[in-house]
Amino acid sequence: MTTFSKVVERLGGDFPTGAFGRTYRIWRGVADFSSVLTWDDLNTVIGRGRLEPPRLRLHRDGELIPWQRYATAVTTRRNVVWQRIQPSALHGQLHDGASLVLDAVDELHQPAERLAQALEAVFRGRVQINVYASWTATEGFGTHWDDHDVVVVQLEGAKRWRLYGPTRLNPLHRDTEAPEPPEDEPIEEIVLRAGDMLYLPRGWWHAVAATEGRSLHLTCGLQTTTGADLLGWLSDRLRTSETVRAHLPVFASPQERAAYLELLRKEVADALHDGAIGDFLTTRDGIEPGRPMPSLPFVDAVPARDVLHARLTTARAQLTDNDQGQVVLVAGGEEWTFASPVRAVLSPLLDGSSLPLGRLAATSGLTVGQVAGLVAELVHANVAAVSEP
Repeated sequence: MTTFSKVVERLGGDFPTGAFGRTYRIWRGVADFSSVLTWDDLNTVIGRGRLEPPRLRLHRDGELIPWQRYATAVTTRRNVVWQRIQPSALHGQLHDGASLVLDAVDELHQPAERLAQALEAVFRGRVQINVYASWTATEGFGTHWDDHDVVVVQLEGAKRWRLYGPTRLNPLHRDTEAPEPPEDEPIEEIVLRAGDMLYLPRGWWHAVAATEGRSLHLTCGLQTTTGADLLGWLSDRLRTSETVRAHLPVFASPQERAAYLELLRKEVADALHDGAIGDFLTTRDGIEPGRPMPSLPFVDAVPARDVLHARLTTARAQLTDNDQGQVVLVAGGEEWTFASPVRAVLSPLLDGSSLPLGRLAATSGLTVGQVAGLVAELVHANVAAVSEP
């Protein structure tokens, strides 16, 4: 069982109905997460990437540290200004209690991307993974809350989490009011150690600090999906209705306005049928752009080579059968219809696996050339990528 499958396994069972969106949950000793991101990996990402603040930033005692204290402005020959990290200054800030944050490491480091894709398949929404590193017991952010649920993976060291619970249920990024800070003592204090996982719903106040020297963890932020998202989707779908597209009866009599509202009420009620949530999620899965990746050096076609690897770049492609016994793939906002043998090519790729064309051909009964042509069509639509082993 892989590290990623162990994470997914913990998020099954009674977790979706018993804890998700309701309360925190801790899993001890899930796996050795060191392969997802090492210190050398982090050094490489920071040292070789132009990570402009606020993507890379330092915090201490709830305050953002100005980038000028650990980076230098550099002007290129094309007059582009960027901030180059100064390692000694960075080390000094971290030694003095700063916490390092790197946003969206899943876009920069492949093992983190694979973890994000595994979580996206579970939660059916976008996942962004941030890195948090600290060396002292100083809190980087103070007591705060997030507007999205998180899954925390402790890579190394230990982190103390003080959990206070929510003061406003289900707060949003764009909300009508802000939650009030907690007045009581934390309801729980836990220590995450290497290999542990924590789930925390949005709106839960918390304070975090290292407890035993340096600490490295990943916070996987889950896309929030609410009733507002469902209603926004329904609003777009209802544009097919003549009633919805009609002018509002601004100058009509009260009776005419009431009649229009009754028609509108029926349209909305019909749209909110029992399967509306499932339809919404399926539609969103089908239009999710995923994580597009170039297939260089293959810019015009995919060669018919057994060892060439193919993979889908969206974690939530939909694969079904139609009434004619054909296979229907929906991904990245497009739809394809293929002959039934293609199912054996596409099914193994749905979980994000990267597989050789030769293997896909052998299991489907197609030739390598036919599989290469199929993959090329998906590459052209930005929902697949190929690479050399």
